[in-house]
Amino acid sequence: MAFARMGWHVIGTGRDAGRCNEAEAEIRSSASGPARIDFLRGDFSEMREVLRVAKDVQALTDDVHVLVNNAGGIRDGCYRTSEGLEATFAANHLALFLLTRELRPLLERAAGTAAPGMVRVIAVSSSAHRICPGMRWYDLMMKTAFDANAAYCQAKLANLLFTHELHRRLSDKGIVALAMHPGRVDSNFASHGDETMQAYMAANACAAPEQPARTIVWLATDPGLGGKGGCYFHDQAEEEPAPQALDEFDAEKLWRESDRILAEILETA
Repeated sequence: MAFARMGWHVIGTGRDAGRCNEAEAEIRSSASGPARIDFLRGDFSEMREVLRVAKDVQALTDDVHVLVNNAGGIRDGCYRTSEGLEATFAANHLALFLLTRELRPLLERAAGTAAPGMVRVIAVSSSAHRICPGMRWYDLMMKTAFDANAAYCQAKLANLLFTHELHRRLSDKGIVALAMHPGRVDSNFASHGDETMQAYMAANACAAPEQPARTIVWLATDPGLGGKGGCYFHDQAEEEPAPQALDEFDAEKLWRESDRILAEILETA
């Protein structure tokens, strides 16, 4: 809604057609000036659907100035997608990795004409990354000893490693990669989590969605953040992530592993 008020072309995504229609109407009601609103449907736990959404974005615009990777969530058990992926890792990490990869030409095109440092990729991570001591390289999809909360924490660590590596790879192209922690938010985030997660959210104070949204808008628009590529933020302030989120070897390895996993899935797409 904030971007629509600025007159931007806003492209949103969602799974449920009814909720997408409601969100699109609400965003349109806030639009001003030359704003344009498009909403795309897609389940981001399915990589072929992410690929389709990326192609739909490419059909709607020639360039992308800001990509906010906000899709994600936590589950109450181990769910395997139709492509054989663990759903938490798929939706929280692989989807944003694939979407960003596919939209890279549009990001680079925008960077060619935008003010320096104003083309940005923002990943919504979590302080939960601190609980994960490191990526489970021997079993990223947690086929053994699955734990829903551990799966989420690993995926949030992956968000930060991805941001770190994206910064390394694309900063010379004029693209700024940033990550943020939204805090506990009064949304439907925990509705698919287990009883422990739902009880935790219910027992603790949660911020209105507008609060973390303000940080996202700030990350997308503040000129002073152009030199902060690879950094991590909360409540419009920079924070130091856990040391494991800054591991350059793991960041590069995660990129290669993500490419490999996607190649196996999408080779017939």
